[in-house]
Amino acid sequence: MSSSLDSLRLALEHSPDNVPLLLLYGKACIDELQLPEARSAFLKIIQANAGHADARLGLARVVMMEGKTSEAAVRIEQLIEEQPDFAPAYVMLSRIVVSEGDHARARSLYQEALELDATVADPTLEKELAERKGTSGGDDGVRKKAGVLSGGGTMESIDEDDDDFDDDDDNHPRGGAAFDLGLADFDKPKLSFKDVGGMEQLKEEIRMKIIYPLQHAELFKAYDKKVGGGVLLYGPPGCGKTLISKATAGEIKANFISLGLHQILDQFLGNSEKQMHEIFEMARKNAPCVLFFDEVDALAADRRDLRQSAGRTLINQFLAELDGAEADNDGILILGATNAPWHIDPAFRRPGRFDRTLFVPPPDQAARASILEVMAKKKPVGEIDLQALAKKTEGFSGADLKAVFDLATEDVLTEAMKTGKIVPLNTKELIKASGRHKPTTKAWFESAKNYAMYANQSGFYDDVLKHLGLIK
Repeated sequence: MSSSLDSLRLALEHSPDNVPLLLLYGKACIDELQLPEARSAFLKIIQANAGHADARLGLARVVMMEGKTSEAAVRIEQLIEEQPDFAPAYVMLSRIVVSEGDHARARSLYQEALELDATVADPTLEKELAERKGTSGGDDGVRKKAGVLSGGGTMESIDEDDDDFDDDDDNHPRGGAAFDLGLADFDKPKLSFKDVGGMEQLKEEIRMKIIYPLQHAELFKAYDKKVGGGVLLYGPPGCGKTLISKATAGEIKANFISLGLHQILDQFLGNSEKQMHEIFEMARKNAPCVLFFDEVDALAADRRDLRQSAGRTLINQFLAELDGAEADNDGILILGATNAPWHIDPAFRRPGRFDRTLFVPPPDQAARASILEVMAKKKPVGEIDLQALAKKTEGFSGADLKAVFDLATEDVLTEAMKTGKIVPLNTKELIKASGRHKPTTKAWFESAKNYAMYANQSGFYDDVLKHLGLIK
């Protein structure tokens, strides 16, 4: 038996009702296949707090490892019903469902988990979802075509003339390669602007440029102006571009489809362009819809920098879809996020494409205090002076603030393991941790400043210069 398990058992002798210690002990027992001990640890937590999600998940895992798959599935489904925002439960249920052969539902569950919390990504499960063949026994009528799951695996090709597959069937608007990308069961985000700390100026810009036009669509149609279009969000990494995009979709109660590079690119010639087209078609059939392209500079790179024709062809297809050359994009809002706008082909900023650009800066002091308050709710904390901490974290992104909490947590965990008792986080520990972490936004502004000063003929980077105080 491992020394870490012995250490945890010893700590529990001194603090037998310590919930975090019991949780650590239960997980360690699972790793060592000590299932009865793990069960006892999780049950003790549940007896004290019947709604403890991590303990209930741990108990379900024990049950599954004991071979009682059906019981485990029932426990997880009940947990999801009671706590629908608990992402790890969806991942575990996806594992159970894929083992039972219902691959379509497994992909849907896994996609929902990632939308709730991207940090629960499971590469092993992704690979299994990509490699498994067949679909659920349901009657959705969708057959696989050549496509790629988020894990990067290639799916089996079928005859395009199969009578059971019809791209234009109105009863299955979410079919095709996009379905195999795990995008079939997208939904309207529950997030809204009130769930996003700070960013008040940016929110108002989004309201003026995006939300109000969509909310007053009839007025726009009276002037023969289409609703939708493209908006490019740029700024340092970790500052909330993805979060504000999802909240925008929530504000207008639109469907939201988030896309990454791995969900578009395919190793077979022509498939990337085909998948790009089918994703836009799915959005058009489910308007109003927000299409969100993360790291869009990888899909919209400057063609002058490309030597291979394959990359150029995909960019041309992307441009054609933005133009709505073969179909109407009315009601489709295309949001692109990038940390490197200077790498995007100028053709994408032409009117009718990504013609509106919004700079997403690091959070200001008020926004940092708001973000810190949200983060503090999820941890054992004492008295924290949020304003003092916000003042000490000038230039920090949301991701940087999370890193500060992580560093401070590591420090107090060391003490907690020695005493077997919870040591709350306080202002002193957090300020100390902030001094050890350098804001990641500084490197971005160093690069952006050069482009803003020497490649800003159209005024594209004026917001960066204003943020740096170089122009008013």
